[in-house]
Amino acid sequence: MIWEDITMGKFEALAATIIENIGGRENVNQALHCATRLRFTLKDDSKANTEALKNTPGIMSVIQAGGQYQVVIGPDVAEVYQEVVTLGKFESKEQVEDTDAPKKDQSKLSQALEFVASIFQPIIPAITAGGLVKALMALFVALHVLDNTTQTYALLSAMADAPFYFLPVLLGASTAKRFKCNQYVAMALGGLLIYPSFITMVTEAKAAGTGIAMFGIPITPASYSSSVIPIILGVWFMSYVERFMNKISPKAIKFFSVPVVSLFVSGIVTLALLGPIGTWVGNGIAAFFTWLDAHAAWAVPTLVGTLSPLLVMTGTHYGLIPIGINNLATAGFDTVVGPGMLASNVAQGAAGFAVSVRSKNKATKELAASAGLTGVLGITEPVLYGINLKFIYPLIGAMVGGFAGGLFLGITKTARYAAGSPGLLVLPAYIGGEGMMNLVNACIGTGIAMVVSFIATFILFGVYARQGKLDAAELGK
Repeated sequence: MIWEDITMGKFEALAATIIENIGGRENVNQALHCATRLRFTLKDDSKANTEALKNTPGIMSVIQAGGQYQVVIGPDVAEVYQEVVTLGKFESKEQVEDTDAPKKDQSKLSQALEFVASIFQPIIPAITAGGLVKALMALFVALHVLDNTTQTYALLSAMADAPFYFLPVLLGASTAKRFKCNQYVAMALGGLLIYPSFITMVTEAKAAGTGIAMFGIPITPASYSSSVIPIILGVWFMSYVERFMNKISPKAIKFFSVPVVSLFVSGIVTLALLGPIGTWVGNGIAAFFTWLDAHAAWAVPTLVGTLSPLLVMTGTHYGLIPIGINNLATAGFDTVVGPGMLASNVAQGAAGFAVSVRSKNKATKELAASAGLTGVLGITEPVLYGINLKFIYPLIGAMVGGFAGGLFLGITKTARYAAGSPGLLVLPAYIGGEGMMNLVNACIGTGIAMVVSFIATFILFGVYARQGKLDAAELGK
């Protein structure tokens, strides 16, 4: 109990410092967090004292990207976030101003990436959980610990597949939050796309070569389970319908008139128009990457493996998440995003291990070792901001290792068959295809990335030392 009080006191003090140095609670439109960062949408970024935050113990770095002011905390981010929410009283969403309005100095690319991040960040835990369960199932079947003909296997499959099958419902909620419309009506719209009777109707129509109609309006027989784009388009349209109904509905009937009309109109438009468009776009994206996989399979994993640290720094790595999810949903596997990010993440962790071995500074050695471990397990922010960016040479070593590992994984067309945070724990997600060769290639590619990164970082330490680019403490002087 005493230890908990001390720990919570530390988090409360850190939260108070953060709120003070981002311009106070009145300067905050929205407060979120991911695996390692506090993500604020500020009314005025110039009111934040970035240097003070960077020099605060417990804060690894501060980043301004994608329209967000991001404070990198590390593994304790959830605890700090709770204190920030409590002290700042950010639960009251009604007091938040138009956080979704793009800033004047924000580029179109930043706006797009911020939009993607805001939709996919909230559902990542569910997707990761389902992916890891599926990966562990594949491992246990391969080890003959689990029989894939049993009811246990069937129920575990349902557990693993549920987040992906009900993706339209999950995305409906997160998209509605972004567009500031009713999340529960949006979830109902997502449920419509995967409703059993509708799925049966689609299956029968496809088999018979006939169409589907609603009030004489033709409905394209399309399957929307695990789909991404159709529900996003549907909720986007619904947000306009809801706002229109809120304006014209008398107060006496607004409680039921707004949701009824929103669901009815949006449901028809989504089934008849937006859903098919979303399916066409999703299939087009999948077809492009299928073509790329056939003609230049090595290209994207190599680029992702090399550049992922820079993408994470700017927050643009969230733009890759929908691509990976879409590939898994349409093709059943992903050779584009997952393998490259796997190579990059383990390479960054290995760079941290090399720093831990080479550095003579006790604090650096300890941080590099612990952050390196989280890196190879799939969470790279601690090693990226705490070690690699700080000293630069391990960042270069990690990018060299990510390049080597990504190139091998691309050449061998290594695919992941389940989602999850790219790291050693997700290697079972590469069990699939014919035999175990895909998993073997994933392990080899991972090993290449780690070994090359470690050796490159080890050598670069000596180069930087000879050039006088390292502090005396790092050299034991």
